[in-house]
Amino acid sequence: MKRIIIIAAMALMSVSAFAQKFAYVDFNELVMLMPEMDEARATLEENSKTNEEILMSMYEEYQTKMQQYEQKASTWTQSVREIKEKEIMEIQSRLEQTQQSLQQEIQQLQQQLQAPIIEKVNNVVNELAKAQGVAAVFEKASFLYVDEAQMLNLTPEARTALNIPEGRTLETLQAEMMAKAQAAQGM
Repeated sequence: MKRIIIIAAMALMSVSAFAQKFAYVDFNELVMLMPEMDEARATLEENSKTNEEILMSMYEEYQTKMQQYEQKASTWTQSVREIKEKEIMEIQSRLEQTQQSLQQEIQQLQQQLQAPIIEKVNNVVNELAKAQGVAAVFEKASFLYVDEAQMLNLTPEARTALNIPEGRTLETLQAEMMAKAQAAQGM
């Protein structure tokens, strides 16, 4: 008798598990298309340009010292050559250290700027899922296949809640970014 009750309970649990609503969302799309992300990209681009200028000035100093060394090394004494070689190696080392440091700073800034955006998207998706009575929300990109008839797509509602313009897509964003890069190169 206990065995029949356990089997019946397991059957009811499995049926109720299939009755749960599941949803998916394109999390990357939401994050990338948010207006706040445009501001973050602009800040990162501005900082990257500043870093590039710093590195270029250091590289120019390195190039100048190298050219000077190549032009005058034959006229210098051994001790002067050694001093100049040491200077060049120190500049090269500083250049490499600065480049690594600036890359780390950009990565930290990127994480710092994206953290509130990601949190906002997460909160909106969680709120929508709770309002829809969804048991679980999955990231669309992690699925090999999604039967959209069997799962709820929360992406459109999340786009609206996050104030993402209706016609904006990842493709239009990419086109915007390419046009901006081409305009910057044309300057």
